[in-house]
Amino acid sequence: MSSRPTAHRARKRFGQNFLRDPGVISRIVRSIGARPGDRMVEIGPGQGALTEPLLDATDGDLEVIELDRDLIPGLRVQFFNHPNFVIHEGDALKMDFVALRGEGQPLRVVGNLPYNISTPLISHLLRAGDAIQDMHFMLQKEVVDRLAAPPGGGDRGRLSVLAQYFCDVDSLFVVPPEAFVPRPKVDSAIVRLTPRERPQGRAKDETLLFDVVREAFGQRRKTLRNNLKGRIDGDALEALGIDPSRRPQTLEVEEFVSIANALSAEENPS
Repeated sequence: MSSRPTAHRARKRFGQNFLRDPGVISRIVRSIGARPGDRMVEIGPGQGALTEPLLDATDGDLEVIELDRDLIPGLRVQFFNHPNFVIHEGDALKMDFVALRGEGQPLRVVGNLPYNISTPLISHLLRAGDAIQDMHFMLQKEVVDRLAAPPGGGDRGRLSVLAQYFCDVDSLFVVPPEAFVPRPKVDSAIVRLTPRERPQGRAKDETLLFDVVREAFGQRRKTLRNNLKGRIDGDALEALGIDPSRRPQTLEVEEFVSIANALSAEENPS
């Protein structure tokens, strides 16, 4: 049995909104499906709302990453009776998740992510490759909508393409503002990201793919011909079966990969 967390005022600079609704907490934990033996890593445990049920599910094995040093003493007191509970004090954006995995089994990463770092943090985690088994995150609903957006919709963007290149993306359920203290001004949602063994339509040069996607979405209202004119011309796009007058949000992941692979072949002819 853990002791109750001490009072802590949520800090705007850390984007803190503490989850309080027991029903929502239970539903999240059921969705994660943590089991004894899993390498669970929680980002931003806060006051331990998810931490306690995750410790119960894993028989006390859990690592957490917490940036707010004022929360760490409370977490140590709250979970003192779990010898395999490990706290990493620091910024998850700077964490080397490949090194954290080490020689062990892949990590299962979970967290109620601060809205102000969710996009760069997910981009950072996507590059950890097979160090990660899966990810379950609470995010601003509009970020989850972007992650899961199919081609053609207004939510489709750079993050959609990169997430779907690496992972199967499942939007699970919406969490209302009243589940948090303090209440955020927007809805949240739970998303599951499951890395594929081989990313969708593997790129020969993933750094080049990331560059192509970034440049393609540089100005969403412009066509591929305009956004990628420094990379590839209209004739070359047509040779790939891609209409250069299309806008970037209409492309499938595989079409971005085919553009990057064509450019890679030009730069590195066999």
